[in-house]
Amino acid sequence: MLRNSWPLATPGSVDTGLPSFPSADAPWALARWRALRDWLQRPRSARTLVLWLGLYLSLACNGPLYWELMHIGGGRSAEYLPNLLLMGLLVLCGNVALLTLFAWSRWMKPLWVAVVLIAAVSQHYMASYGVVMDPSMLANAIQTDMSEVRDLLNWRLLFNLLLVAALPVLVIWHARLARQSFLGQLWRNAVLLMAAAALAAGGMLAMNREFAPLMRNHTKLRYMTNPLAPVYSATTLGTRALFSHKRQLIPVSGGAALGASYAAQARPPLFVVVVGETARADHFGLNGYERDTTGDLAARHVLSWRKVQSCGTSTLASVPCMFSPLGKAGHEAARDDYENLTDVLQAAGLAVFWLDNQPGGCKGVCDRIPHASAFAGLDAVTKDALCPGGDECLDEVMLRGLDARIEALPAERRQRGVVLLMHQMGSHGPAYYLRSSRTSKRYMPECRVNVLSDCSHEELINAFDNTIVYTDQFLGKTIDWLKARADHYDTAMLYLSDHGESLGEFGLFLHGMPYSVAPEAQKHVPWVMWFSEGMRSRDRLSLRCLEGELDKPLTHDNLYHTVLGAMDVQTPSYKAALDALAGCRGQTRSAG
Repeated sequence: MLRNSWPLATPGSVDTGLPSFPSADAPWALARWRALRDWLQRPRSARTLVLWLGLYLSLACNGPLYWELMHIGGGRSAEYLPNLLLMGLLVLCGNVALLTLFAWSRWMKPLWVAVVLIAAVSQHYMASYGVVMDPSMLANAIQTDMSEVRDLLNWRLLFNLLLVAALPVLVIWHARLARQSFLGQLWRNAVLLMAAAALAAGGMLAMNREFAPLMRNHTKLRYMTNPLAPVYSATTLGTRALFSHKRQLIPVSGGAALGASYAAQARPPLFVVVVGETARADHFGLNGYERDTTGDLAARHVLSWRKVQSCGTSTLASVPCMFSPLGKAGHEAARDDYENLTDVLQAAGLAVFWLDNQPGGCKGVCDRIPHASAFAGLDAVTKDALCPGGDECLDEVMLRGLDARIEALPAERRQRGVVLLMHQMGSHGPAYYLRSSRTSKRYMPECRVNVLSDCSHEELINAFDNTIVYTDQFLGKTIDWLKARADHYDTAMLYLSDHGESLGEFGLFLHGMPYSVAPEAQKHVPWVMWFSEGMRSRDRLSLRCLEGELDKPLTHDNLYHTVLGAMDVQTPSYKAALDALAGCRGQTRSAG
């Protein structure tokens, strides 16, 4: 008969929840476990635990920060060591100060565990993709849908989470906290907080001459301190949501009207605006890229502006900004919401429709106009052909059933003109290989995992370039679709990406860096236009003049005014100086 080898609890003993092993003849490992258990069970103050935890987080969860500092220091490791040590001290003091706010003997363990998990997850994404945990990045993460979340989940995240978080979670969970009175804990916590602040201030004063220029020239370092940066960013977003005033919608569409070109038009205009996703201008063959990634567009004689800057480095920042009448500076400073380009076009009497193949949606741009998801209502054959993942479709799906979508718009508006806005999935990472069709996979081998650092640089570039090839094919088919409707409409297309993408340059991946420190790769975007002969004549555009304007610097600020100018919509918010076509409008046909 088997006997229970566990000793019975004796009166006065404490049930710790941990196994108790016999001391006699116990194996060495079990004896060590018992010693560790006994050590963990010694009553300690909450301040002792947060000191340990602050030190651990400073050492184990700030690898990307220290690596970035060493990279900045280059080969001058001995000279740069004081900066590295000071940064470590500041992170330690900051973590201790943060945790001291929660250094109480009751009900704090779940909060400490949450801080550890936040630090572990943040370090994984900073190390894997080179992102920083500023408020805008966290806002993007909050708005990420399940499709995008799936792309970011992988075995390495689980491994890194266990590697970093398992030990401190075990210690926190089994540690015994000594009970103290509220006032006793309060003054001791205050002393520890002031000591951490004084030590940090002393270190900064002692090395201010060396450290201040470092932080001024490399501002992203402040958003790499872990878990200080993610906690600060989350607090900032929460504070904005709780204490910001209720945003009002400010109208700008008043006075919008159709111009003189509509009075005796033979055909109404049909203008397609394609909002690209994560495309880099320097990977477009049209712009001089060494690979011919845009052969279909080149064959259709499009116009490609080569020096275009985005409004932001993420969809959340860029899409509302590029459709705003305020421009980048005004949009970012606005305390209220404003009507946008789609509202003005609709107020002028045109039929306006937004079609989305982006899971994140239109970021509020299409809220007041007819809009739909390209995925909704698809037949089984189309899903099998263009939606291989089941819940995500290739961009070509937006061309299926498009005539029926337009026919469903009010007839009196369609007779004046149609503006169709299509929001791509485009080159959204990190699963680039999912964003190109079999026929567009021209460059192989390609990276087929979402842990981008596991791929060679060549494989990563191949996967991204294949998405550009697919976008080229999609835009070529869109132009062909417009050409087929030339008997009924004067047609045109404008394609503009919302932001770019980092592909390993400077150790960065994906996008979303703070704009002031973001590399050019995340801000330099393609802008492509195509006009039918009917639309050029209607708009009195000189093709020769436009071809001479392709090196003119543009930004997302120009989109609002360029579309209004091309559609001949008269409104007080239109500025000819920001219309990319204004300088070539009104030319004679012989000049074009």
